[in-house]
Amino acid sequence: MADPMRIRAKASGDVANVRVLMSHEMESGQRKDAAGNLVPAHFINEVTASLNGKVVMTSEWGPSVSKNPFLEFNIKGAKAGDKVVVAWKDNKGDSRTDETTVA
Repeated sequence: MADPMRIRAKASGDVANVRVLMSHEMESGQRKDAAGNLVPAHFINEVTASLNGKVVMTSEWGPSVSKNPFLEFNIKGAKAGDKVVVAWKDNKGDSRTDETTVA
């Protein structure tokens, strides 16, 4: 399983700014190793975020996203103390879910 995501969520009024740093190699399947062989594709293809159990954002990604991707988004209606959960799945079936509390 991948390293934990670093998630920060900070409320300003009724909007929370969420910043997520994900740990993932994000191989496109087009790069070659030292021996000249293609490195197999391995990338995040689905990201979801929820606020207090309600899905507020879904995203589909492809192989062109960079290694260790950074994602930032805003959630309307969030307040300090609310729980934000971010989850991803990749093309090989691996997944990761982490959470934080809105500050």
